[in-house]
Amino acid sequence: MSSPLLRLQRNLDASIRAKQQLMQESATLAVFDAAVAATIAAYRNGRRIYIAGNGGSAADAQHLAAEFVSKLARDRAPLPAEALTTDSSILTAIGNDYGYEQVFSRQLAGKAVAGDIFLGITTSGRSPNILRALEQCRAMGVPSILFTGRDGGPARPLADHAIVVPGEATSTIQELHIVLAHTLCESVEAALFGE
Repeated sequence: MSSPLLRLQRNLDASIRAKQQLMQESATLAVFDAAVAATIAAYRNGRRIYIAGNGGSAADAQHLAAEFVSKLARDRAPLPAEALTTDSSILTAIGNDYGYEQVFSRQLAGKAVAGDIFLGITTSGRSPNILRALEQCRAMGVPSILFTGRDGGPARPLADHAIVVPGEATSTIQELHIVLAHTLCESVEAALFGE
């Protein structure tokens, strides 16, 4: 059994290597840049962002929504954002009546309008409820962003902007997702409220 220090060193090394690899992936960085531009355009047009994920990615969705509504790095007006992971009555009603794979798509059908933005977060790209949400976005004309890992799974071709990050472990992929989320919010803040 490895010691906690060896485990930490191994995890730090994996995180650093994945981040360095992402910095070299110009195609992925270009997709991220386009996703940021789409989000800025949505906000400039009076729209909002909806965010969803499962497990740790659900927590990331809530984390990012809070930063849009409150702030990330500077005092500014709130930006409308909602994590689709937080209302237990809605989640359990949809899950019970329609199935768990519909918990995000049905919320989008009831809340989103064309021109809003949806951000789905799934480390595997295989979460059925994220797949259904991306399909719902296509049907409604809601641009979609995907933060995922590994090969992007079946979610990749369903998203308008699929950002597939490197990393073998789920934890490493999630660490990159939070860097992307912070950078997305910071970029939106700078574009809408100045540097």
